[in-house]
Amino acid sequence: MPFLQLVLVALIQGITEFLPVSSSGHLILLPGLTGYADQGQVIDVAVHLGTLAAVVIFFWRDVRMGLAGLTCLACGRADTEGARLALGLIIATIPTVLLGAFLHFSGLSDALRSPAVIGWTMLVFGIVLYVADQKCREQKIASDWGLRDALIMGLWQMVALIPGTSRSGITITGARQLGYKREDGARIAMLMSIPTIIASGVLLGTEVALEANMALIRDAGIAALLAMLSALAALSLMMRLLRSVSFTPYVIYRVILGLVLLGYAYGA
Repeated sequence: MPFLQLVLVALIQGITEFLPVSSSGHLILLPGLTGYADQGQVIDVAVHLGTLAAVVIFFWRDVRMGLAGLTCLACGRADTEGARLALGLIIATIPTVLLGAFLHFSGLSDALRSPAVIGWTMLVFGIVLYVADQKCREQKIASDWGLRDALIMGLWQMVALIPGTSRSGITITGARQLGYKREDGARIAMLMSIPTIIASGVLLGTEVALEANMALIRDAGIAALLAMLSALAALSLMMRLLRSVSFTPYVIYRVILGLVLLGYAYGA
């Protein structure tokens, strides 16, 4: 594939995966806006692996604690902070995995990949994020995250299977609605992305394993590296900004893009 397209796909995925603006929505729009052919599932898997590496690196202390917690769970114990974190992440991931598998194998996921759908989800869920961010109290921190909150945020995350919703955006909305502080809610939402990206990678990876050749493997490696680096930069910037800035700038971007897409979809 053209090198410029490879760079654009990687940067878009890396920058938007963890910002509340929808990476899938931007990637779906890219071919239509640039005239490039769809990048294909091999590159999709590669850039998702790149963003997975980024979030693991950035939140390594939490990831290490969660991995230790898995060992405790395997021994039938859930009495440590790591075990509670691991169990919460498992519970939060189940709704998305079940619905995602249904949409994928039923073919319904392809029917949702349209500018009109992305426009509406950008607009509506941007406003929902704004209301939750502005109206809800900031009284909980990440260590307060329990199984009930994990299930609720998992149900919010499930909505992100509709293109344009934004996985990070909708889970942050759920966290703010539950009363978590901005930075802590974002931290939980980022950690929730790890098992979700792994599940998505396994589902897509099993289908594309036989497609790869040396040129495609080279392209995938470049895309994964660029996605990882851009995701690390985006994560670092967002987590710093959340100490002093609300989610309003992201909401404004979503609303503007949503209106533009709706104008294009219904005016064409």
